Amino acid sequence: MTRRYYFVLAVALLVFLAACGSQPEPETAAEPETPVEEAVETEEPEEEVAEEPEPEVVEEPVVVAEVPAPPPVVETAPAGPPVVVMETSMGTVRIELFEDRAPKSVENFLAYVDDKYYDGTIFHRVITDFMIQGGGFNPDMTEKNSRAPIENESKDGESNARGTIAMARTGDPHSATAQFFINHANNRMLDFGAGSPGSWGYAVFGRVIEGMDVVDAIAVVPTGNNGRYQNVPVGTVTINSVRRDN
Repeated sequence: MTRRYYFVLAVALLVFLAACGSQPEPETAAEPETPVEEAVETEEPEEEVAEEPEPEVVEEPVVVAEVPAPPPVVETAPAGPPVVVMETSMGTVRIELFEDRAPKSVENFLAYVDDKYYDGTIFHRVITDFMIQGGGFNPDMTEKNSRAPIENESKDGESNARGTIAMARTGDPHSATAQFFINHANNRMLDFGAGSPGSWGYAVFGRVIEGMDVVDAIAVVPTGNNGRYQNVPVGTVTINSVRRDN
């Protein structure tokens, strides 16, 4: 028992010594972690740029060009029938032409007028209360050359009434050229169909609108024979000119 006692005592001593010899190392305070400054992308302060003000939109007044007003429409009266002025040695006679009813006769007459064909011719045949005829003879009773004859337009319905002007002709109904006559009386026996149904008359193509007193004066001048011509004025009655009046 004594040995066992000393043996246990020895073991306990060894354990005690062992415990004393292995002292723990003093705790070292953990070094605080050095804070790592994270790279922070420091945003540079934006440069303050003064905002350009938006241009102010100014509505400029619209300038409308003044367009001149169109001229007022003047209603032109339709052109009237052609009129000619006949100057004679005994006065002036104005004659209106029936262009719509006797177009060929009027065209023919105006062609002579425009050519001044009638200037200086005479009234070579005058019969009171019948007619005065002229436009084809010179003062010496020589006949003037003329254009070709025209178609007879006595069918136009115009009557050979006092103051009308008609184409003179021979016995051939379509032989009228330049000569004309002014009726001093109502000569209906000269109208188309007057002699017999369908018989040709003398084509009326106008009427005196001024100067019928001149016609009346010419119609009563003394007349006589001149060579083979009858009813020739003793004193020459001259057609000085015939001109368009419109």
